[in-house]
Amino acid sequence: MDDAAGIVLAGGRSSRMGSPKAALEWHGSTLLYRVTGIVARAVAPGPVVVVSAPGQSLPALAPGVEVVADAREGRGPLQGLAAGLAAIGDRAPVAYVSSTDVPLLHPAFVRRVLGALGDEFDVVLPDVGGFRQPLSAAYRVDLVNAINDLIAADQMRPAFLFERSRVLHLREADLLRDSALARLDPELSSVSNLNEPADYERAHALPAPEVVVELVGVGREPRRQTVQAWSLGGAADAAGAPFGEPVVATLNGDPITRDRNVPLVAGDTVAFTVADRHGR
Repeated sequence: MDDAAGIVLAGGRSSRMGSPKAALEWHGSTLLYRVTGIVARAVAPGPVVVVSAPGQSLPALAPGVEVVADAREGRGPLQGLAAGLAAIGDRAPVAYVSSTDVPLLHPAFVRRVLGALGDEFDVVLPDVGGFRQPLSAAYRVDLVNAINDLIAADQMRPAFLFERSRVLHLREADLLRDSALARLDPELSSVSNLNEPADYERAHALPAPEVVVELVGVGREPRRQTVQAWSLGGAADAAGAPFGEPVVATLNGDPITRDRNVPLVAGDTVAFTVADRHGR
């Protein structure tokens, strides 16, 4: 869907994890950097807003990612959703909303959910593994007034919002009718969140996604190979590419970048090339 935004809720208390999830290390970066980067890829060029708790310290974020604070701490996802939707305002009509603890999120999942939000619905709510996924869902931005009414009435559970909204439920079979998603995330790992240290350790130990790397003007002749990497920097290291001045990268043909922490997912193609004297 065109004209979409992204919201990543980072203000949870992380009590079961024992430390803030947003700052957890993820192969040279952080969970928050990875998730915001993946959401940004799916909604580009729309805005991406991180919602933090009041006074919360966040790890570094990519340029362009915005930060807004909850009005009150510890009030649950509706409070964060309201803050994020308000920050988007009239810049986009719909937003994909994510938690910060889904490092296996794939842009194809985000696009599938957003693409199902037709004019007849207010919310697209995936149902995976027998559970509703309100923090892997799409919402109309103009729901912010209804959410603020619920907050004022101290009705803080997302179920109250769904009761007064037009909700499209997407079950696993519905999601996987999208051929790209079925190929790139057949297990729907995009919704796998990390609640406890053991969850984080298991996810962190998973093999990195397979990506195609092309070297153009780097070395004696063009090369193409498949490597496993969580980020552009990891792909460069695996392919033996001297990523950095003057070598730049393009991801799936998008504009060049020198950010080593740009997240990669299964199916990506990265090209490393020597920039011209103007940096292009």
